[in-house]
Amino acid sequence: MTSQTFDMDVVMARIEEAVRPYPPAAMFQLAAEGYSSAFEQLIACILSIRTYDEVSIPVAHKLFARARTAREMAALTTAEIAALIADSTFAEAKAGQIQVIAQQVTDVYGGTLPCDREVMLAFHGVGPKCANLALGIACGEPLISVDIHVHRVTNRWGYVQASTPEKTMAALEQKLPQTYWVAINRLLVPFGKHICQGKTPRCTTCPIFDMCARVGVRSYR
Repeated sequence: MTSQTFDMDVVMARIEEAVRPYPPAAMFQLAAEGYSSAFEQLIACILSIRTYDEVSIPVAHKLFARARTAREMAALTTAEIAALIADSTFAEAKAGQIQVIAQQVTDVYGGTLPCDREVMLAFHGVGPKCANLALGIACGEPLISVDIHVHRVTNRWGYVQASTPEKTMAALEQKLPQTYWVAINRLLVPFGKHICQGKTPRCTTCPIFDMCARVGVRSYR
């Protein structure tokens, strides 16, 4: 199989159906629940770093129940934020980052985080994955967010050939139709978690088995 035979319209339609029974990716679920501002989405992404969705979603609920806006969060101490997000990985470090971001948004931007990629990337601890995802979900901007699932799956397909998530993002920006730039994260996170898994993917029930190159797959079920 070559990438020229890989019909992304067909692939995405099949995956959309295949992931329907599974929980949405964390930030998309939070957005559907109403936590859809740029600030909420950025903070939710920081909470999700190195943390399973099953943990990061309840943590985000707990934090946002206390403070949802930048002004409200800036009024909390780092220790208070750390206590609220204690179940998240690296909670103390994240609490410090969140408090500083909330204070900067309050002081510099009047409490409303602008839909500006450079502004988000200037915050300590915010990389392209979180900036792009927050902008894609909250602001409707066509940006690709590549996490470990998007990186692994698209390379396993043979759709791109890249050694790091950052390089995968650059490759997808050159190749992936823009209509799927936000959707690819929404779909491939649950797809990668539940079907195209890391060590032993469920290839025999995969909806795109006939199109996938299975690059690097040694065994499957």
